[in-house]
Amino acid sequence: MLVEYEFDYRKAKPNRFAAKDSPDHYLIELDPDVAEVFKTSEAVNQVLRAIVRTMPKAA
Repeated sequence: MLVEYEFDYRKAKPNRFAAKDSPDHYLIELDPDVAEVFKTSEAVNQVLRAIVRTMPKAA
């Protein structure tokens, strides 16, 4: 094998075998300092649900 390969990204195509994102899931990027505290998506969701419960209901 070569030490280094040159890849022509202009000829790249999407991976048709990769799973498609579900319409009810969203990808959110956390800042590094926040990601240090929240290691899993479940941890983030627990905190967000607690905040949502304390919010006033919209009229």
